[in-house]
Amino acid sequence: MYIEWLRFRVQPELREKFVMVDAEVWTADHVKRKGFLKKEVWISPHNLDELAIVITWATADDWFTIPKPELEATEAEFAQAFGGEYKLTESAAYQVRKTFQP
Repeated sequence: MYIEWLRFRVQPELREKFVMVDAEVWTADHVKRKGFLKKEVWISPHNLDELAIVITWATADDWFTIPKPELEATEAEFAQAFGGEYKLTESAAYQVRKTFQP
């Protein structure tokens, strides 16, 4: 499994709108993609202008072969629908090495 890690800064009063529009645009796009397994949105209780999005893909190819023009179109749709300022402050990829569950 591969993990896509994204951290954003968004004005605290727009954070919930960001989460809602992200679900309507990005999550709706991801669920129809091959290899999409799950998505989590984490909010910081201490930094109200920060949130992280963690997306789990079955394989690296499932994630990295999404055509760039499609990603750009989805980002443009999100930016227009959100209508506020936000900044991607961190982006990373991780491969799941081991999982433990009780």
